[in-house]
Amino acid sequence: MSMEFGKKLARTETPIPGLVVFDLPVHGDSRGWFKENWQREKMVAAGLPDLGPVQNNISFNDAVGTTRGIHAEPWDKFVSLATGRIFGAWVDLREGPTFGTVFTTELDPSKAIFVPCGVGNAYQTLEPNTAYVYLVNDHWSPNAEYSFLNLADETAAIDWPIPLDQVELSDKDKKHPRLADVSPIPPKKILIVGANGQLGRALHAELGDESHIEYTTRETFDLASPDVPTARRWRDYGTIINAAAYTAVDTAETADGRRDAWATNVTGLTALARVAADNGITLVHVSSDYVFDGGKQEAYAEDDPVCPLGVYGQTKAAGDAIAVTVPRHYIIRTSWVIGEGNNFVRTMAALADRGIDPKVVDDQVGRLTFTADIARAIIHLLNLGAEYGVYNVTSAGTPASWADIAREVYLLKGHDPARVTAVSTAEYYADVAGPVSPRPANSTLDLRKIGETGLVLGDAHVQLAGWLKNNV
Repeated sequence: MSMEFGKKLARTETPIPGLVVFDLPVHGDSRGWFKENWQREKMVAAGLPDLGPVQNNISFNDAVGTTRGIHAEPWDKFVSLATGRIFGAWVDLREGPTFGTVFTTELDPSKAIFVPCGVGNAYQTLEPNTAYVYLVNDHWSPNAEYSFLNLADETAAIDWPIPLDQVELSDKDKKHPRLADVSPIPPKKILIVGANGQLGRALHAELGDESHIEYTTRETFDLASPDVPTARRWRDYGTIINAAAYTAVDTAETADGRRDAWATNVTGLTALARVAADNGITLVHVSSDYVFDGGKQEAYAEDDPVCPLGVYGQTKAAGDAIAVTVPRHYIIRTSWVIGEGNNFVRTMAALADRGIDPKVVDDQVGRLTFTADIARAIIHLLNLGAEYGVYNVTSAGTPASWADIAREVYLLKGHDPARVTAVSTAEYYADVAGPVSPRPANSTLDLRKIGETGLVLGDAHVQLAGWLKNNV
């Protein structure tokens, strides 16, 4: 088979998710040939994952029929040839519906393949003096865990061009298990930071206790520790969900509160962002409507300029600016969060039952966001592999003021909603001792972008009734 010159850079999907074949442009004449074996900008634009290679390995086989594999390594690989021709076989050894799926093809210098972590790969040399190149995104480690499959497994039924009884195999390859005896490789780990908070608990309810999901609290994972970069073998992780935040809006205006807010919402996030960027991890970061000043009449879109009023909003805006530097990031901007724990709805329900007639502000407008909606949105974006970036996520429905919502709570609890007195923000805080953070008057977020991904968010007013029934 002669090598084809002049092909355009193109990708071809395979039956194995994430395993992608690339045609590489090779330019040749009487002097020989030239190709761009790795060109990040062009190849990422063509759909190659930005694997961030840290090691370049070369394997040389001088004899036809040299056969190696089937090995699944704990890193991604970009495999291409410098000379010669090989037959390649790939078997999905990852946990899931495609476990055991096989793909085979021939490679020459004009074709390359991206092999994701957990996909077993094997190669058989078809021409003498064959050299192939591996770009990998993790350094070799003696502690790395591999998975293996027997080259002659009947289930995989690989049609080797040169029968295995005619080639020399290593004793190790001969002893590898059959597919029926291979333990599927679990997905890369998901680290959830702030598992005891309202969102952390909602994520736990949605994701359950799968072995690859790690829930951490301040006691088990300290964001303030200088050891964060070495706290885990980070290449084993695919996603970090940062559900931890300092949210004491008014206390953030004090000297101690300001330090704590910046330490958690900015300094701690910086450590996570650095880890994510250095290890190809997807970072999910939860932001806030407080990054806006609330002066806009319409709902805020993801690309509206931020203009925070108080310290808390400033730390969240700074956190967003840090998170966006991570190549794989989702920033979830939300508002008026309601979940398991202390929150406005629970407080109003308690006041209603105790016979208290509260004063509630009516010049701040937005939507409640139930933590189940945020958790579903995060999981949806991750499973979909949606475009990285900022997404507004609140519960849906008609925006309302805090006073409107308080009246709804009173009504749903069987109390007279007229017991709630509407006041302005200035009136409400007029007699409050201590610093008070300014609040955005308009916290309504535009939900069109998340809706275009196919996610249907629940109506906040409908969910309010169900939440009260189940939680108060």
